[in-house]
Amino acid sequence: MKKNIFKDKVILITGGTGYLGQALTEEILKYNPQSIRVFSRDEVKHHKFQEKFSEYKDKIRNFIGDVRDYDRLLKATREADIVIHAAALKRLDILEYNVEEAIKTDILGSLNVVNACLENRVEKAIMVSTDKACSPVNTYGACKFVSERIFSESNQSKGSLPTVFTAVRYGNVLESTGSVIPFFSEKINNGHKIPLTDKRMTRFIISPEEAVDLIFNAIKYGVGGEVFVPKLPAFKITDLIEILKEKFNKKNGTEIIGLRPGEKIHELMINLAEIPRTYDFKNLYVINSCIEKCRNDQHPVYIEKGKLLNENKMIEYSSEDAVITKKEVEKLFKKLNLI
Repeated sequence: MKKNIFKDKVILITGGTGYLGQALTEEILKYNPQSIRVFSRDEVKHHKFQEKFSEYKDKIRNFIGDVRDYDRLLKATREADIVIHAAALKRLDILEYNVEEAIKTDILGSLNVVNACLENRVEKAIMVSTDKACSPVNTYGACKFVSERIFSESNQSKGSLPTVFTAVRYGNVLESTGSVIPFFSEKINNGHKIPLTDKRMTRFIISPEEAVDLIFNAIKYGVGGEVFVPKLPAFKITDLIEILKEKFNKKNGTEIIGLRPGEKIHELMINLAEIPRTYDFKNLYVINSCIEKCRNDQHPVYIEKGKLLNENKMIEYSSEDAVITKKEVEKLFKKLNLI
């Protein structure tokens, strides 16, 4: 499946020098693409990226650029087959005080990606969204919600358009930049109190491999306008803290600091309004567009072989409802080599 998707293809990854971009590159390179174009505005990260993937220099092209710059995107997407749009400003507490900048990158940048893909007749474009786009309560989530709509809306009249646009939605990848395990580990090792926003807080567990696989499934199964969501277990933040303290044999105390601006207690992946148009398919949930209808010649496999969630009387998909025990969390984290 993956070999057929990527063999001899030109793939562009916006935000490609980041944690996800590197994970995507490592996996895509296994399937003999023609080239991978890595698009990022940070030349230092490009240099480090080149060093890491030096043995594949004949396959990788480094594009310094910003998704705010349409002309640069137009050049980067020329003759590309697949675009994975992962570039974003995503530090939600900082973005609460920098709303205009978030709009420029996360909304207008996504619109630039869509228009560049249409102009250059790219086959498929996948937007990497976030759980925070579901019933958004912060600037980052609101911008990603609008970006999802941009991708869905861009499939209208797709019978005459060259590009299929889809999106994936998930939370923070474990061990990625700024994620909770490295953050807590550093605090514990340095003997500091562990900052805890709320004892009730829960989060989904998604590994880099699962995030990459979700994107690949969106490329394989998407026909336009969908949002692909992974089925995941979740953990209590308090259980994670206890597991890490036991690992490092420490007895650090915790300090309740309250929710940060725009932060949620639980991650929400699918809300009440989306449930009636969501299909349960394999290890995925697939949210159909609220405005886009499939063409008569399209019969998505997730509809043919899946099942509508409302038939199961599911109200929403939240990390609060997917929590596993502390022992199960520890076992899973060890299996993923996270602890």
